[in-house]
Amino acid sequence: MTAPETVRAAVDAAYRDEWGQVVATLIGLTGNWDLAEDCAQEAFAAALATWTRDGVPSRPGAWLTTAARHRAIDQLRRDTKGAAKVRELAVLERVPIEPASEEIPDERLRLIFTCCHPALPFQARVALTLRTLAGLSTGEIAKAFLTAEPTMAQRLVRAKRKIVEAGIPYRVPPAELLPQRLTAVLAVLYLIFNEGYDEQDGRRALAAEGIHLARTLVRLMPGEPEVRGLLALMLLLEARRASRTVDGVLVTLENQDRSLWDHALIAEGVATLDEALAMRSFGPYQVQAAIAACHSTAPDADATDWPQIAALYAELARLAPSPVVDLNRAVAVAMAEGISAGLALVDELAESGRLDGYYLLPATRADLLRREGRLTEAATAYEEALELAPTDAERRYLKARLHSL
Repeated sequence: MTAPETVRAAVDAAYRDEWGQVVATLIGLTGNWDLAEDCAQEAFAAALATWTRDGVPSRPGAWLTTAARHRAIDQLRRDTKGAAKVRELAVLERVPIEPASEEIPDERLRLIFTCCHPALPFQARVALTLRTLAGLSTGEIAKAFLTAEPTMAQRLVRAKRKIVEAGIPYRVPPAELLPQRLTAVLAVLYLIFNEGYDEQDGRRALAAEGIHLARTLVRLMPGEPEVRGLLALMLLLEARRASRTVDGVLVTLENQDRSLWDHALIAEGVATLDEALAMRSFGPYQVQAAIAACHSTAPDADATDWPQIAALYAELARLAPSPVVDLNRAVAVAMAEGISAGLALVDELAESGRLDGYYLLPATRADLLRREGRLTEAATAYEEALELAPTDAERRYLKARLHSL
């Protein structure tokens, strides 16, 4: 007998590491998403009792895959109505039950690209990725995205139906489509991370899932520099989490307590970025990670290399143009070349109307006006930003800035 707490820890670790692989293997064999998820869930539940009696296996993933396949065969034998069910049973019975001795990462890679297929609505891609790859329950996903559970359940059902009805192939896209499709995958993972980056919303677990999925993708696609760039960016941002708020109030980067930063994560993020840059094929995530590295490796705010950051934002604007990138570049220019130069860029953005309703535009303008001593104009801009700010932490920060004037 193995101690129940030891088994529980082993099952929890296997769930995190192996869920996506077990589900992906069964989907790859049968094409039946619901069957794969149900049987994987049953296999993990069975592990609790069996491993307590027999001990934790040396290869938990192989054990779980075998158990899930047995359950799929049993379920299909009980209900072989319809040609599709018969075909699924025939496939499962032909394939050897014991998995090969080495991992087969292609199954999970196929699952990632299928979940993130551009034919699916973006929110459905996110939900499907969290359900099938990370193993989050429908309720957990609904709670994370502030959506009713029945609504999220319907979203998942429609996504799976769309895959079947539209004939979305369960495969890694061919070489000519890979760059475009990989961009879609990375966007899903980065959204998952960002949704969990605001600790005030109680969604911190999503940031951990985003990092976990990015690590998985790095292992599955070691030759893709942008995958490493995304992982590096996530690690460098996560390293600063502990200092982002104090008593529920947002703390700007220059005022954060850098002793609270996770320097092991920073070192890993920088090393991961260096690996990506060494491949000599640069993309937006690598540039964003390089900007984060400039901030994270500066010993204090005064030592920040603002000219380098401004140059990196100019490159990011070339690779992935957007008004938000232009706004961030304006801040870097203000710090590198002078407040007036940055304000001129911010005013150009305001006149263009491209960031109407985006609270960081007036917030940025207010901060630059404050630094230049134009306090009345700064107060007006802070009031405008306060009306648009989306979270309590941001509103508290803006109120404190307004009162300080």
